Amino acid sequence: MLKLYSFGPGANSLKPLLTLYEKGLEFEGIRLNPATFEHHSDWYKEINPRGQVPALVDDSYPGGRVITESTVICEYLEDKYPTAVKLRPDDYADRADMRVWTKWVDEYFCWCVSTIGWSRMVSQMAKAISAEEFEERVKAIPIPEQQVKWRRARDGFPQDLLDEEMRKIAVSVRRLDDHLADNEWLAGGMYSLADICNYAIAGGMQLGFSELVNANDTPHLLRWIEQIAARPAVKRMYAEVPMESLKPQD
Repeated sequence: MLKLYSFGPGANSLKPLLTLYEKGLEFEGIRLNPATFEHHSDWYKEINPRGQVPALVDDSYPGGRVITESTVICEYLEDKYPTAVKLRPDDYADRADMRVWTKWVDEYFCWCVSTIGWSRMVSQMAKAISAEEFEERVKAIPIPEQQVKWRRARDGFPQDLLDEEMRKIAVSVRRLDDHLADNEWLAGGMYSLADICNYAIAGGMQLGFSELVNANDTPHLLRWIEQIAARPAVKRMYAEVPMESLKPQD
């Protein structure tokens, strides 16, 4: 039995979730609630001491094995559970191209989009609780850099930082659109983990970043987003695991 702990079909949690759906693998989805800081709870940190999602538990091993890091989970699923649906090119050079795209989204694209998302949404969660409760929540965060990010979310991100991240987002969507102008998919002429991992960040940007992603400025990126969204596995995923609001809860 595979168990996936995630926040649902968005950002890094979407990567292994969509990979599981595309490959048709049976799994149990355990959805954590970020609004109640569930990923920093003691029970979850026994699964992933870093207190981050997603995390995959594979009970085919005695006692279960925990796999973390979203892109690593995707590659693990492709390695351990081969299916008729293949999400990596066979050619080694094409596979290297795929990994260049997954590395880029993990190390560059994801981070600038994440900062803006934190400023727009997570800050509401951080500001909605009392100062005392906030400090208790921060103490439970195992990663020092994440503690800093939560404090920035509560106090407000510096405008020069937000401006720089928006610049990086503009560079990112232009890179994607330019590449997709000449390619149906990102790597190897096939739908692969490169597309899944980048779609996890870019999918929906035509709504949240419409000034950058739209039919006039990035028609090829928009075509690619819509093409992925129309896939049966993607439709099924969104139907069965709908998005949820990050509104704070009592």
